Formats: sequence, structure tokens, C-alpha cells
Amino acid sequence: MRRLWMSLLLVPVMVVAVASAAWASPAAPAARTAPAARTTAAARSQAAAALQPGMTGAQVKALQRRLAALKYYPGSIDGQFGTNTLEAVWAFYEVQGLTPHDYVSAAMKRALAHPRAPKELVKHPAANRIEISLSREVLVLYRNNKVQLISHVSSGGHYYFCNPGGGCGYAVTPTGNFRTRVFMRGWVHVPLGEMYNPVFFIGTAYAIHGDTYVPLAPVSHGCVRIPMDIAAFFHKLVKVPGEPVYIR
Repeated sequence: MRRLWMSLLLVPVMVVAVASAAWASPAAPAARTAPAARTTAAARSQAAAALQPGMTGAQVKALQRRLAALKYYPGSIDGQFGTNTLEAVWAFYEVQGLTPHDYVSAAMKRALAHPRAPKELVKHPAANRIEISLSREVLVLYRNNKVQLISHVSSGGHYYFCNPGGGCGYAVTPTGNFRTRVFMRGWVHVPLGEMYNPVFFIGTAYAIHGDTYVPLAPVSHGCVRIPMDIAAFFHKLVKVPGEPVYIR
């Protein structure tokens, strides 16, 4: 997995340019005002025709290559629109400030041709760092102030819960400046469930960790969930202990 990801990091600049051209599309004529029912029908029609999970082929492979060139992780560049590619699509929507969908919308296709870089969360940050935006539910890993990885996340769900080990509270991911503390390999069992390959940033309580359920909504007890495919190699890309973690 790590070898695959590192190979994606070496995509030539020419590939980025070609991919950008491939996603460029002519400007659409101004839309006429239409009844809500027609607009809804048009949206359904677009979703049915758009790239979405389960599809295969050259267009899916082009999407995967473009996302990988922009440092999103779509999994293998194999032309199969699976879960890994969908999670990369979600992350792209989130960074672009677009409403996420389970398919590639017309707005996303336009953004792929002219993408917006992730917004930096702090002034004068460390050159190597992890930034997590709770408003957009996205994680960005920087190396020498350059984006190395962008991932969709699911943070604290703000619901009230009680810990089986004692104590109750709200599911909130803390904001602030932290540093990675400890990495634990594999599935780690805790009172509230399980974490996969957790990288802790507050003691051994709060971590960035893999989970089989990383939906668009924030649902965790306070940790930062990342997709399982990314969790398989994420710890190899960061310094533990000592990597700055900025959460806003």
C-alpha cells in the first residue's frame, strides 16, 4: 500500500497538465429559471449519468489519476469506482467547498479542471504538519509546506454519550495545536470501540485512526476517523512522536 501511494506522489507534472485538460469543459450557457420540479428532475438525471460507485472504464481511471495528481488518495488506478475512490471524491468536494455527493457532479468536473488548493488553517505553521478542518471534515498532510496527502475524515458528532468505564460528555473533537504522541499498530480495543492504526495526539485518548465507518457526517466520539485504506500507511508518512497537529 505504501509503495503504491509513494508511486502516486511521483506523478510527472505533465500528467497533471494533461489530466487538467481532460477535465476542462466548455462554459455552459446561462441556465433559464425553471420550476423546482424540473430542477430536481435534472439533478436526478445528472446523477444517473455521472461517474459513480460501481462504474468501470477509462473515464474512472482518468478520474483516479486526476485525484491522485492532486494528492487525494483514490486507491489503485484501476478504472474501478470503489469505496477508496468515493472517499477521495468526498475529500475533493470538501476542499472545494462544494456539497459532497456520491457521484461526480458537473460542478466537481469543472473544479477538477481548475481546483482550489486546501485552505491553510494557521499562520506561520510548521513546514511538516497535519491540518484538520472540522468545518470541512478534511485532513491535509504537508511536507516542506507542500501538500502530500488529502483525506476525508469524520470527527466528533456532538452527541451526548456515557463511557462504559465511567463518565459522560459530548462527542467533541478538541481544537488547538497538538503533536503526535504514540502510534499503535493494528486494531486497538478501547472502552468506546476499536481504532485501527491509531496515531494519538492527546495522550492515548484522542487519535487519528482508521475506521470501517467514515461517513460524510461527523459521528466519532471525539477522535478523527480516516478511511481504512489511508490508515494502512498514514503512520508511515508522519513523525511519531512530534508531528504538529493543527485542528480548527
